Amino acid sequence: MNATIAKIAGTTLLALAGNCFAVGGLSVSREATIDSSPDTVWKLVGGFNALDVWHPAIKGSKLTGNGTRAGAMRLLDLGGGATVSEKLTAYNAAKHSYSYMLLKAPLPVKNYAATIVLSPTADGKTLMKWSSSFDAAGAPDGQVTEIIQGLYDAGLAKVVANFAKQ
Repeated sequence: MNATIAKIAGTTLLALAGNCFAVGGLSVSREATIDSSPDTVWKLVGGFNALDVWHPAIKGSKLTGNGTRAGAMRLLDLGGGATVSEKLTAYNAAKHSYSYMLLKAPLPVKNYAATIVLSPTADGKTLMKWSSSFDAAGAPDGQVTEIIQGLYDAGLAKVVANFAKQ
């Protein structure tokens, strides 16, 4: 059950991360340094409909609308019939960022909004930051925060692994 909750939370967080103007009282921010340039990393993570390519909890993704314009919707498949619905709220390829909000998910959150941003480091690598704000719904604040952190950490770890030098 914890694995299912983590998958759901991860998907939900991804959906919410795009909405940088969230009003939730809780927040999570995670980051990782990736051994490649922001332009190269953006090719993997920059598509609003690409979460299933780089996040291990997402089995599939269906896009409705233009994935580079606010208002686009994605339906994330978590497996086992569980889904997450998210809406793109902002997209800026030049700044390597997008924001989204969670519309419906099997996660104990509400008012979830998230943003993913890639920034260059001084040594030519990428700092990937995934942050969100939200309110807990039906579970203690600390537990919900841990679920979101786990989802972000799983996604960031997979991106880091994709660009790890052998």
